[in-house]
Amino acid sequence: MDLHVRIALQEVDHEKRRLISGGLLLGGGLTFLMMATVLGQLALVLWLHMGLGWGWIKAVLAVVAGDLVLAGLFLRIGGQLMKGPYLPQTTAGLSKTTRALLGR
Repeated sequence: MDLHVRIALQEVDHEKRRLISGGLLLGGGLTFLMMATVLGQLALVLWLHMGLGWGWIKAVLAVVAGDLVLAGLFLRIGGQLMKGPYLPQTTAGLSKTTRALLGR
């Protein structure tokens, strides 16, 4: 019995390290993605201002309007995809995961 417990504890430790490493790498990737997005929008504003001769306010408002349109489109599509009906197994799994995360 001791051997099985020891092996299980080693597996848990390995999985914990894997999950922490994966979370850190995902966080780093999302950070770089956000920086690239901000820099891309800055470049777009500069191009609208310098390349097309738009004023600063007009260029920034155009980029913000484009962002709002894309955000609305993504939210609309995502909301449609999240609508039910869900299978009973899916609902049970979601509630079990939520309870585990919230510590209930």
